[in-house]
Amino acid sequence: MIEAGDGSLYTGITTDVARRFAEHRDGKLGARFFNGRQPKQVVYVEAAEDRSSASKREAAIKRLRRQQKLALIGGEAADDDNG
Repeated sequence: MIEAGDGSLYTGITTDVARRFAEHRDGKLGARFFNGRQPKQVVYVEAAEDRSSASKREAAIKRLRRQQKLALIGGEAADDDNG
């Protein structure tokens, strides 16, 4: 998960976090999410066994509310009924 300069959070999958962050930062190969936003820092990383499980986890994280994502970043257990 990447925090943008405006405080928004981007979630995606990659096999190389540093390379993908650089692509987002440099703009040419970055996600459209970063049009008008600047990637600030990588704030959360999870490993997955394969692309399929990574995609499923990405989708699950994208469905979380912002407060739940912040709890995940902070290492706290997110409560599905809050926020």
